[in-house]
Amino acid sequence: MIRKTVNIIVLVPIAIVLIVLSVANRQAVTLALNPFEPTDPVLSATAPFFVFLFAALILGMIIGSMATWVSQGKHRKRARAGATDAVKWQSEAERQRQRAETAASQAVVPVKT
Repeated sequence: MIRKTVNIIVLVPIAIVLIVLSVANRQAVTLALNPFEPTDPVLSATAPFFVFLFAALILGMIIGSMATWVSQGKHRKRARAGATDAVKWQSEAERQRQRAETAASQAVVPVKT
């Protein structure tokens, strides 16, 4: 319930801002990728301005996510190594426990008379 409320408190204002941004920037603009001939139709795209804004936002999020993922690689590697060590030590503990049980079952217990 709390998570749903927090999502509504966060997502509704973001949605409102995005809708207002889209309505305010709906005029058509041309993005020219040829700096020497800006009127070249092959290397230009015409779309509403908010499309370019959203594309830039999404591209920035993707690049930022990839940069974060790459920079955290050393932490993931350390976690994998730790998990491997944990499995190794757990199997070693199990082997030692079985060995101790075997030794205990074979031990001769003196009988008091």
